Amino acid sequence: MDTFTLLKYLTQFAMPPASMAVGLLLAGVLALVGLRRLGMTVAVLAVAETLMMSFPPVADALLESLQDKARAEEARAPACCYEAIVVLGGGMTPAVPPYPMEPDLADAADRVWYAARLYHRGVARRIIVSGGSLLVQKSGPAVNEAEAMRQFLVDLGVPPEAIVSEGNALNTLQNIRNVRAMVGDARVALITSAYHMPRALKIARQGNLNVGAFPTDWRLPAETRPSWENWVPSIAAMAWSSICLREHIALLLDRRGEI
Repeated sequence: MDTFTLLKYLTQFAMPPASMAVGLLLAGVLALVGLRRLGMTVAVLAVAETLMMSFPPVADALLESLQDKARAEEARAPACCYEAIVVLGGGMTPAVPPYPMEPDLADAADRVWYAARLYHRGVARRIIVSGGSLLVQKSGPAVNEAEAMRQFLVDLGVPPEAIVSEGNALNTLQNIRNVRAMVGDARVALITSAYHMPRALKIARQGNLNVGAFPTDWRLPAETRPSWENWVPSIAAMAWSSICLREHIALLLDRRGEI
């Protein structure tokens, strides 16, 4: 098993609900071997972690600390002009035969829309879209994410000749390395989701890619929902807690950018 796959599994099982399943399984094993008190403690902790991360204020705190960093980096970035606008993958799912042959726009498709907007504003004369697909590399013919983003950009009025596709990267580290090989020391405008921007910038700077931060896909603050919802656990809050905790763990522990 390669490092990329191993890290993906480890981070996945560190987050709820997978972490709760692992915790309860471990608690059952401990009880079977006679360590019932320890097993009960593990079970309680596993359930408590899942419950805590299901509360919207926890998700908000984890998210806003990342978005605050992105805002600060955005404020420092020159508004113009760049060698290229670089869009990191993660906002679209490529079309996969035999299913409908149109790419699926995910929540982070704002990245592609924002790239088109910056292009039309004159921030750069070309756009590099970076994103591969495990489906392409393991299952045969399917459109990779870079190609899906290219199609969307054309639909948004960007000339095809202004778009460069990099369709081999499977994670942020590979995104940065492949783009660095394409642009050298030139300065680029980096677009990714706001919550992902701190980690993307860390990897870019480690890889000597000269970047300005242009975050997008901002998540709405807590003030936009009724106050009573803050005290009701939800699947959505748990999902965002997991996503943001993964980013925080990667910022602290991931030295290579593979998580």
